[in-house]
Amino acid sequence: MAQSYVNLLYHVVFSTKDREPLISEARQPRLYEYIGGIVRKQGGVALAINGMEDHVHLFAKLRQDKALSDMIRDLKAHSSGWMHKVFPDLKDFTWQKGYGAFTVSASQVGSVKRYIEQQKLKHKERTFKDEFVSFLRANEVEFDERYLWQ
Repeated sequence: MAQSYVNLLYHVVFSTKDREPLISEARQPRLYEYIGGIVRKQGGVALAINGMEDHVHLFAKLRQDKALSDMIRDLKAHSSGWMHKVFPDLKDFTWQKGYGAFTVSASQVGSVKRYIEQQKLKHKERTFKDEFVSFLRANEVEFDERYLWQ
């Protein structure tokens, strides 16, 4: 085959350090726009970005020639630096070290986008911790809950 054909869709979830509620509703649109720009600069397409005061959901189509871990590392580094610059009162803002990343089938694009768009509604029903653990279980990711939130 002369070319490579890929459709790499990821639902990525990451939180502020210690899940501090530092991303106010007023700041969220600007942060999400900036994150979308980082994804574009890396050759990807942000399909949906949303979250709460303590975490972000990113649904993106990413390039096959970039490691997911490198993309997330760069995204977190650049966005935390941007937060410091744009919101001086958040000079100590940082992201939690880890993240969750789950592959998504093309047939599920609509439902994942809707889920991310409805974050405010979803979190009236359950906490971020419950949500994240349910993602891990649904995707058969092994984890030890004793170390999950450190």
